[in-house]
Amino acid sequence: MKAIKEDPIAEILKKIAPGTPIREGLDNILKARTGALLLITDKQEVIDEIVDGGFNINEDYTSSKLYELAKMDGAIILSGDMKKILFANAQLIPSYQIPTVETGTRHRTAERTAKQTGEIVISVSQRRNVITIFKGDLRYVLQDSSKVITKANQALQTAEKYKKVFDDKLNLLNEYEFNDIVTLQNVIVCIQRAEMVLKVVDEVKRAIYELGEEGRLFQMQLDELFGNLAIEESLIIKDYIISSKKQNSEKTVDKALSSIRKLEREDLMKSQLIAKILGYEDFDNYEEVNVFTRGYRILSKIPRMPNNIVENLVKSFKSFQHIIQADIPALDEVEGIGEIRAKAIKQSLKRMQEQFIFDNLSL
Repeated sequence: MKAIKEDPIAEILKKIAPGTPIREGLDNILKARTGALLLITDKQEVIDEIVDGGFNINEDYTSSKLYELAKMDGAIILSGDMKKILFANAQLIPSYQIPTVETGTRHRTAERTAKQTGEIVISVSQRRNVITIFKGDLRYVLQDSSKVITKANQALQTAEKYKKVFDDKLNLLNEYEFNDIVTLQNVIVCIQRAEMVLKVVDEVKRAIYELGEEGRLFQMQLDELFGNLAIEESLIIKDYIISSKKQNSEKTVDKALSSIRKLEREDLMKSQLIAKILGYEDFDNYEEVNVFTRGYRILSKIPRMPNNIVENLVKSFKSFQHIIQADIPALDEVEGIGEIRAKAIKQSLKRMQEQFIFDNLSL
């Protein structure tokens, strides 16, 4: 399954995280209170369109060079990989007709340039002593490390609470799948809860990138607590999405997952939107709509179970209920499954069913 495209702000924060050469230069400018305006681009057409005056540098980037060049009033143009200083003391001339909510001249120019070019523009405020990043319509203000750590801790606690709710809903889904009593609402709720967790996790990831080396502990906690969540959600979608035989199932799941990730929090809680993405009609009550799992998610939990064997099982039996009802000789006939593996599958499914019942009794 393809990875979902990462948060664009997170991608930028990675590039300028503490410990990177560009961040060292920005921090030096911040301490000196000189202010700066940086345009990061590899596109000659952008330079021709926006940049006026200044002088050609075309030198390898160092933090000390950036610091010295920032003492001049004009903008500094860096290459896309931030390894070259292309121009200094230049004037950026974006269209004045582009709307801006900024007040200072430097920040207004930065926002307009970012909107017009779609490139990364960094503005270091001389008076307010803050670094603001612009890219397209995105705007992000870098914060003091202590504030970022506090914010990350709060977000992590929220994510853990949301994860507990998701786990409870998933435990119910597990048992219902074995008992063949799943409703569309059960599926939708699990997807909604997974997405609520992942949206908060994205906030923690931003903090991790902004903290650089200081964010390693948060990354370890994320990996431990939420490492399998995105995979779990994608397998739920794969189990229940409606797709035609002509469609590639992996591409269909990726497309659905991408559509769900794009939903704002308010839209995410609308069951009809999730149902539509999964290919279902609009029903008055999703609690009354029975659905049937293919079994990908549960089967993937069986130890030493290769993905191709899971695919063969689902392809052969069409539904999870047919798989759990199949005897050992029937399982043995599936490509890649011998008698030993068939027995292991039956035993694992029985153990899982008992465990899921126990988990729900303890809720």
